[in-house]
Amino acid sequence: MPITHTAPSGQASPTTAAPGPAPTADFALAQHVLEGLSRPQRALSSMYFYDEAGSRLFQQIMELPEYYPTRTEFQLLTQHREAICAALAPENQAAFHLLELGAGDGLKTKILLRQLLEAQANVVYAPVDISASALEGLASSLRHEMPALQVQPLVAEYAAALAQMRAQAGRKAVLFLGSNIGNFQPEARQQFLRALSSQLTPNDRLLIGFDLQKNPRQIRAAYDDAQGVTAAFNLNLLTRLNRELGADFDLGQWEHFTDYDPQAGVIRSYLVSRQAQQVRIGALGRSFGFAAWETIHTENSYKFTLPQIEALGAAAGLAVQQVFADEQHWFADVLFAPQD
Repeated sequence: MPITHTAPSGQASPTTAAPGPAPTADFALAQHVLEGLSRPQRALSSMYFYDEAGSRLFQQIMELPEYYPTRTEFQLLTQHREAICAALAPENQAAFHLLELGAGDGLKTKILLRQLLEAQANVVYAPVDISASALEGLASSLRHEMPALQVQPLVAEYAAALAQMRAQAGRKAVLFLGSNIGNFQPEARQQFLRALSSQLTPNDRLLIGFDLQKNPRQIRAAYDDAQGVTAAFNLNLLTRLNRELGADFDLGQWEHFTDYDPQAGVIRSYLVSRQAQQVRIGALGRSFGFAAWETIHTENSYKFTLPQIEALGAAAGLAVQQVFADEQHWFADVLFAPQD
């Protein structure tokens, strides 16, 4: 998830982006919007948050005082880096591949990479992403910062990358940091973990970041900050649809809303229509009607307990080996091994 922008002071003040033709409209995005806005309960995927502007806004979010996940995981990786690297690496300095799913800018991963180099581990770092340009940017920074590190970028979907690496000799240690696992719906999350597990050998390891359940007010504040940056991030999705699909969303008639359900352990984010309105999407050649206060669901972010994490792993054929948590137990990086 991923870039610099001057943080807005006070509440975000959205404006109407000029609609226009979308001659190069992305077919997958257009189909997703058609499906998502045709449902009785409208929904769009958070995967489309991350255009250039959205990525800049997310970088700002990670620096907000309310947004604890990124800095908490950074601190726990720093605190436990020796133990984590010892758990990831095979014994006797044997060679291994460290695969990272969704490496982003690699800021947190570099903590572990520096530790592995210091310990003279025989490691090849393989960041995985579908974006070749993003991987080249990361590889370039690593060549500059850690010239001794072997880097083998893989442009592929996650499961395809693991299948490709299955034939490699030695251990694979797979990283899925951040709290990205929390963005999956429960069934999709279990399918994802089973797909990862099916590509691992008994000698492989998997390290996943989990945001833990905590004070509900603290969680809610992290997704609805006082400066309005998260609101701007959510609303930017409509700006993207205006630009890329020739839509005519009036951003002044929409607002960000989020709430946390402590029983389900999930934060849900929405875009809310402030009035009855019609929105035309040029790339689809049709309009959609919205009632006053009707919502578009844009994101889920699940929070976990340690027993839930253990049960998730077991259902996917993975056993918890170690749990690395911060002192306040706000976040955990959990090491799994395939069950025999």
